[in-house]
Amino acid sequence: MKKDNIGEENNHPSNAFADILEETLRLGARRLLQEAVDFEVDDYIEMYKALRGLDNRRLVIRNGYLPERAIQTGLGAIKIRQPRIRDKRDGKSFTSRILPKYVRRSPSVEAVLPILYLKGISTGDFSEALEALLGVNAAGLSASTICRLKEGWKEEFKEWSSRDLSMKHYVYVWADGIYFNVRTGDRPCVLVLIGADPSGKKERIAIQDGFRESALSWKESLVDLKRRGLTQAPSLATGDGALGFWKALEEEFSETKHQRCWVHKTSNVLDKLPKNVQCNAKRLIHEMYLSPTKQDALKAFDDFIRVYEAKYPRACECLKKDKEVMFTFYAFPAMHWQHIRTTNPIESTFATVRHRTRQTKGCTSRQTALSMVFKLVKQAEKRWQRLRGYKLMHKVVQGVTFINGEEKVTQKNIA
Repeated sequence: MKKDNIGEENNHPSNAFADILEETLRLGARRLLQEAVDFEVDDYIEMYKALRGLDNRRLVIRNGYLPERAIQTGLGAIKIRQPRIRDKRDGKSFTSRILPKYVRRSPSVEAVLPILYLKGISTGDFSEALEALLGVNAAGLSASTICRLKEGWKEEFKEWSSRDLSMKHYVYVWADGIYFNVRTGDRPCVLVLIGADPSGKKERIAIQDGFRESALSWKESLVDLKRRGLTQAPSLATGDGALGFWKALEEEFSETKHQRCWVHKTSNVLDKLPKNVQCNAKRLIHEMYLSPTKQDALKAFDDFIRVYEAKYPRACECLKKDKEVMFTFYAFPAMHWQHIRTTNPIESTFATVRHRTRQTKGCTSRQTALSMVFKLVKQAEKRWQRLRGYKLMHKVVQGVTFINGEEKVTQKNIA
């Protein structure tokens, strides 16, 4: 008779070692975090130690500890006792940058929640999924907690979607439509607009429900942005040629120049070619938008048409139809080219939820899908870096002429 193996897996030496290692790491992380919080408090008190009141007593002193709280991290729950500070100055109080008030989970855990939900993990399965990620101590992240978090995200998204934009100006914008499935069988298109301000910093501009990337949906979005104060037109917009965005942009911000995304264009052209010629065709396409001058790019464009038009007219027609707006980036600073010739700021953000291809069934409604996308982009925004050559942004705003990425020298420039 075969021996019963129930329980043997959990008693395996490797599992025991893993448990010991995990506990050691958790204790080490707790010690480091506790020390960091203590040092932060010590530095704050040291900074104001010379301040004294009328009774000659210090105005900033320690005042015991706040109640112990558990912070959910990638290593599981870590318990921390945060020192309390009494600051007697009017209108002044200490706020920890390491451990702000009410924080109950690390940013990495906060980021994983909307991603798991968009990936199709249902609310009821969250506890099991998070236990696998964070360990058996992932308390406080039950199904009911997830429901409360989702409601909070919806309110946060609603508030963000009505914010005032009168002080905002975006030099470059990137537009795209992201599709998600919901359990009702509907397939909403989420319209995403990201921008770069005059300092080169990238920001979320709009995340809005749409209908198949239509011109009407995009117009509604742009009109809403203008109503809330975004009246200054961007210098350049980048997006897929299939978007209804371009018609809406022409109507609402007619001064904005158009740039078609080369990633989308490359994919669309190659889809119309057989596999055995795609490699060489892709090389020629790359040569177009990686050329140092517009003249060189147009020569590569003509070479592609000459080589492939006879046998593959559909591929060439796809390439030719956007020719006038595929090389616009050459009229902007060369240091900005890598940013403005594709919609990569949007593509890279949604790499975890495959753009246009992966079907997500975790969202129960269009509103839930919107709030999840909002949280996903919000987390990604924290890692966005400023554009290369951001110091040239003010010249773009001023309307300085660039030819092949170089500033055109005029008598006015010399003066």
